[in-house]
Amino acid sequence: MDLSKMTLEIFSKLEQKWLCEGKKTRVLSIDGGGTTGIVAGECLIYLEEQIRAKSGDSNARITDFFDIVAGTGIGAVFATMLTADDGNGRPLFTATDAVKFVTEKHNSLYKVQSSGIFHRKCRFSGGSMEKVLKQALTREDGKVLTLKDTCKPLLVPCYDLNSSAPFVFSRADASNSASYDFELWKVCRATSATPSVFKPFSLSSIDSKTSCLAVDGGLVMNNPTAAAVTHVLHNKLDFPSVSCVEDLVVLSIGNGPLTSPSQTKIRRNGDCVADSVVSIVLEGVSETIDQMLGNAFCWNRTDYIRIQANEGNGGAGRVLKERGVESLPFGGKRLLTETNGDRIGGFVQRLVASGRSSLPPSPCKDNSVDPLVNGR
Repeated sequence: MDLSKMTLEIFSKLEQKWLCEGKKTRVLSIDGGGTTGIVAGECLIYLEEQIRAKSGDSNARITDFFDIVAGTGIGAVFATMLTADDGNGRPLFTATDAVKFVTEKHNSLYKVQSSGIFHRKCRFSGGSMEKVLKQALTREDGKVLTLKDTCKPLLVPCYDLNSSAPFVFSRADASNSASYDFELWKVCRATSATPSVFKPFSLSSIDSKTSCLAVDGGLVMNNPTAAAVTHVLHNKLDFPSVSCVEDLVVLSIGNGPLTSPSQTKIRRNGDCVADSVVSIVLEGVSETIDQMLGNAFCWNRTDYIRIQANEGNGGAGRVLKERGVESLPFGGKRLLTETNGDRIGGFVQRLVASGRSSLPPSPCKDNSVDPLVNGR
């Protein structure tokens, strides 16, 4: 290789490295937990409002400034609605419309049906939820959307009873093979199948080659942030410039107040009530992941922002006014002077300053990679 050609190659690589360092990959993660999604919904509406205000674009959407969205349970419903493609490369729902839809359809999404002796056991109707999810994730032209039909990469976890292991639905896998492409309404139904109130949900891929008997993803990944970060670090097709957490900025949205000891129900014999055990699992998973991410980003805390209610009320209009809470390295938390609203506003300012997401809105169909396996 002659000197001039070598010099050009060196400067080209340096230029590419400089451009990549100037713009980090942006991750949005939304917790599961509960059925109303009040905290997450409030934060998402405010996030999109701030994006529009600070960018000066009244039509801007959340996915314009994030490279990947992950969600579990009710968080997955929001994540899917915000990334579902309307057929023109734009999201099917705004944040406000998504939250409004979930609020108005809440009684149908979680329709109570009694069962057991004397009808004392309360369960939700799977059929009713499925009807609502199909309505939300079917376009006006009648197309039932699948994982491939999203504006940005999407990650949604569940737990597969067939393999006794977590199963993560992703656009990356769906784009590579029809064996990992699932209808979006089924993905949301799968991650919402909480064992105490829903029966396990059976689903198959578009080509029927991959099947899953799903229960609530919250049992293993109620906070899907770690799954999203790991996915980005290892998915070189969609994220070729990412090599470590220093290349990421992450916004993780919780979905409710931290449980107080008084809310944990204990029987007279000292055993925990089953519903309390589920709550402990969901919260424990979320808090563990938050602690792990706090440690991973301890050298640059501004790259990882966790929004969570902390005063036990978490009602509409309150969580944004509450002071933020931050996990400390090696355990513990501290109460910040900034409110949750301030933290979201500062995060958005940074997003807008670095420009819109540079990730292609749709998968590159010409590239092929080795098939990924379950639990990727």
